[in-house]
Parts: sequence; C-alpha cells; structure tokens
Amino acid sequence: MSKKHILVVEDDEVFARVMTRALNQRGYTVSHAATSKQALALLSNVDFQYAILDLNLGGETSLNLIPAIKKKDITIRILILTGYASITTAVEAIKMGADNYLAKPADADEILSALLDKNSDKSTSQSEQPLVMEPMSVRRLEWEHIQKVLKENDGNISATARHLKMHRRTLQRKLQKRPVAK
Repeated sequence: MSKKHILVVEDDEVFARVMTRALNQRGYTVSHAATSKQALALLSNVDFQYAILDLNLGGETSLNLIPAIKKKDITIRILILTGYASITTAVEAIKMGADNYLAKPADADEILSALLDKNSDKSTSQSEQPLVMEPMSVRRLEWEHIQKVLKENDGNISATARHLKMHRRTLQRKLQKRPVAK
C-alpha cells in the first residue's frame, strides 16, 4: 500500500517545514503550499487523503479551499489549524466540510490525532461526544459576539455597528486588535 499523502497549506515557512519533517517521520508524504493558489495547483495534480489548512493565509482565509478539496474527493479529511480560534469560524469550517478544527500551538501528534479522529464525523450525535470548554473571559465573549454579528451582516461594518449600537470607528478599532486568547 502506498503512503498516505497530506496537503499542508501554511504560510509560515518555518512551521510548515517542521510539520512536514515530523509528518514524514511518521510515514506520510507531504506536499506544502503557502497560498490558496498553490494549493489549488497541487490539488489538480496530486491525489491527497488528508489536508491541513492554516485558517489565515497572509490576510486571506483558507475556508474557500474546503469546497474545492471536497469537490476533488469527498473522502479527503480536512483539519483547520489556526492561531486565532473562534467558535464562529470553527462552526463555519465544519459546515463547509472540514472534519476537525484545532488551535495552535499544536505538535505533530496533536495534529495527526485531530486529523485522523473519526469521532469528529458530523454523523456523531452531540450526546455521544460532549463538548467541554473552559469559560471564556468577557473580552473573548465580546470578540465572539462581534464576529457572529459581523457574519450575520455579511461583513458589513456599518450594519454591524448599528446592530451592536456602537460607533463604526470603535468597532473598526476592536476588529483591528488580535482576538483575545480566552
């Protein structure tokens, strides 16, 4: 049987190199793409069994790759990896077809475990797999709520600000800040 092939879409070259080496040592063949465009080119030429996508690729999102990957082969397992985890993007990624979602920092074993975790299938009932989360800080809850309302308003900052009863510039300043860890 041939080696399992993983597509790694990651714009951090050092992290990608370290992850590629670790996955190779665990018996996987790895192809790396730093951009969505490179990933689409690899998808058209190579058969992958797995894909690991960094959510933020230099200012663009990798979520748009999920439909293209699933169109190529519905059985490819997709893991979204991000340094800025949020409930909103996790739900969106799963709805689009990702199989799992993992926050950085994560080592190769954690990444493989999340990628290969068959229990994360969407067919698993909520009662079989309880979701355990630590309570979020008020600042993190505010960030999550802003992201939810922004999504509901299709990314329209002015409409989101009106909905939140907040000045547009205040909202813009909050959005420019990095998300709060917890």
